[in-house]
Amino acid sequence: MPDSQPQPHPPSNSSNSSGSSGQSDPAALLLCGARLTDGRTVDVRLGGGRIEAVGTAGSLAPGPARTGATRVDLNGYLLLPAPAEPHAHGDTALSAERPGPVSYAPDDVQRRVTEAALLQLGHGATAVRAHVRVGDVQGLGALGAVLHARRSLRGLAELTAVAMPRLLTGAAGADGLAMLRDAIKMGASVVGGCPDLDPDPAGYVEAVLEVASEHGCPVDLHTDASDPARLSRLAAMAGGLRPGVTIGPCAGLARLPAEAASRAADQLAAAGVTVVCLPQGGCCGADRRGAAPVRLLRTAGVRVAAGSGALRDAASNPVGRGDPLEAAYLLASAHALRPEDAYEAVSTSARAVLGLPEVRVEAGFPAELLAVRGDRLAGALSLAYSRIVVHRGRVVARTSAVREYCNSAVAVELGLPRQGRGELS
Repeated sequence: MPDSQPQPHPPSNSSNSSGSSGQSDPAALLLCGARLTDGRTVDVRLGGGRIEAVGTAGSLAPGPARTGATRVDLNGYLLLPAPAEPHAHGDTALSAERPGPVSYAPDDVQRRVTEAALLQLGHGATAVRAHVRVGDVQGLGALGAVLHARRSLRGLAELTAVAMPRLLTGAAGADGLAMLRDAIKMGASVVGGCPDLDPDPAGYVEAVLEVASEHGCPVDLHTDASDPARLSRLAAMAGGLRPGVTIGPCAGLARLPAEAASRAADQLAAAGVTVVCLPQGGCCGADRRGAAPVRLLRTAGVRVAAGSGALRDAASNPVGRGDPLEAAYLLASAHALRPEDAYEAVSTSARAVLGLPEVRVEAGFPAELLAVRGDRLAGALSLAYSRIVVHRGRVVARTSAVREYCNSAVAVELGLPRQGRGELS
């Protein structure tokens, strides 16, 4: 039976569409006056966790047999498919905020991963894939804590766990291999790890693929991808494995000679391997210098998604934000991707990495949506302050920001925006 969840307060600008005092359907939601990326202003009706209808502004009723559907005014907002986070580290997230070594006590891990997932939800990520270390001092305790957090977040966000053993080959790797199989039995849904840290990287990849094949799990591996021969072997072994192989952050690819990098990209494309880059910086077990050559990979036909990596992690990035829109912003600004392609990397491609269905703002698609204040995608990526997040057809997070300018002749003359009602002295 699903755990009970606290119901979020209705948005302050929402109201019932009728005066009925009866109980409204919590799944009935009408988003009014939203701007789409194609320039249209529309109403969007949600029900049963899906988008029921999209029509011109003012054209949609709440729907048949609904006496109290909630209306949310999205005038001034751009409505987008919700992003997903394909590369998080919940067990070490927010560890930079406390002095001393990182605590892997289950209660501490559960608190950190829950808080991190809620922070990312506030940014818009309704689904998160968390990489969790297993074995060594952590044993399976950190994984158990992440799985507890997953249950507590049910109905707010989707959290999945990747089991990451340190060693899998030789005598020392036997325990890691047994621990990996136990992690899958516990509830980790993805087999992962960092072959670069094993004395036998090829043997590590082979062991991971074998376990994944046994259990029908996807694979998600950390690698810097700085060794073209090793990357070629990985692509050869991964080709054809279903439900799929993902690697990242692959920053080493950008440091290879152009010909070697291009050949590696072609091999990854032929094998159907997805690359998750980390424009905001690396993470534990991966070099933080630079980022994967996104344009090269896309040109070769590799699916490229973007993740956030470390979120205020003591060892990797003490200022990480865990914001998918920042990752998209960096892809557009530092890697010269079109804003539409940059956002696709944190939404459509990121959801594909997680094995989730595609989202479009069209009837029949899942109601996983993000409303960002603004009228164009480029502006939203640049100034994405106010956000409304919809998961399974209901508002689960809301962030509001107000910009004001003091009274002055120039402010009045230029018509600078004032979202607040107060006066600045």
